[in-house]
Amino acid sequence: MFIEHVNLVVKNLDNSLRFYGSAFPDWKVRGGGHDKWHGKARQWLHFGDEHQYLAFSDHGEGENRDLSGHTPGLAHFAFAVSNLEAVRQRLQAVGFEPSKLGSDTPFRSNLYFIDPDGFEVEFVQYHSDIVAQRNDYH
Repeated sequence: MFIEHVNLVVKNLDNSLRFYGSAFPDWKVRGGGHDKWHGKARQWLHFGDEHQYLAFSDHGEGENRDLSGHTPGLAHFAFAVSNLEAVRQRLQAVGFEPSKLGSDTPFRSNLYFIDPDGFEVEFVQYHSDIVAQRNDYH
């Protein structure tokens, strides 16, 4: 089992594609269209590879939840990557800085970024194929 897609309501598709396209340069727009969502026009698209994608709809209004608060909602989502430093460099090249540093252990490293719509995105690189080491929380 795996997560096939995450559906995000955003304000601007180009801004989202700049962020996620920099993080995942091999992903592409798989498809998209226009329709209405509860009476409001929107453009939507799927951005990813053959196995997983992010679904974006551009009818977002207002601000995302305060990530330092206690309001229920999405805290963050994470992607496992093979080269964390390369992801950092690509995102910094288009103007995004890490929002916080993660843990740097012998078995994994991670960084957090805030995307253009206020979603916190974690990128994690594992340094071991041994599941017990990857999942060591001490």
